[in-house]
Amino acid sequence: MTTPLSESVEPSGPVPCEPSGSVPFEPKIVGFLCNWCSYAGADKAGAAQIPYPPNVHVVRVMCSGRVDPQFVLQAYRLGADGVLILACHTGDCHYKEGNYRAIQRHRLLLQVLKQFGIDEGRCRLDFVAASEGEKYARVLTEMVDSVRSLGPLNLDAAVAESKTPTVKS
Repeated sequence: MTTPLSESVEPSGPVPCEPSGSVPFEPKIVGFLCNWCSYAGADKAGAAQIPYPPNVHVVRVMCSGRVDPQFVLQAYRLGADGVLILACHTGDCHYKEGNYRAIQRHRLLLQVLKQFGIDEGRCRLDFVAASEGEKYARVLTEMVDSVRSLGPLNLDAAVAESKTPTVKS
């Protein structure tokens, strides 16, 4: 006599995902992608069915140089655990110098984030061309893995920690 399929596959009790019984952390990442190169690279990855993590919420921008640091800070305020800015390769910007501006802004942004107690690994700038679907998938996977290892961003604690006075000797 055979048992019904539903009886044979149902677990006998709750199956914890982690030893503590909690659900594993999956980071929320906001990705600002240049319309001309990085977004096209994402499209190529999708068309080629290259697997990549679904953790990245894509925001399409005309140029990475137009990503205002306040956009990044707002992403963190709204619950992002990490931010990824993908630009054209240097020298290939459709707006001539936009990716150079993105590099400068990213450097300054990392200094601001440090003052808020936010780890540098939570904000990444990289370059993906329209033909680089595999690189797009690799960069996303690396970013998700990196932020996953950092754990969830507790922005209130990070800001509180940055406001704590420190004594320099």
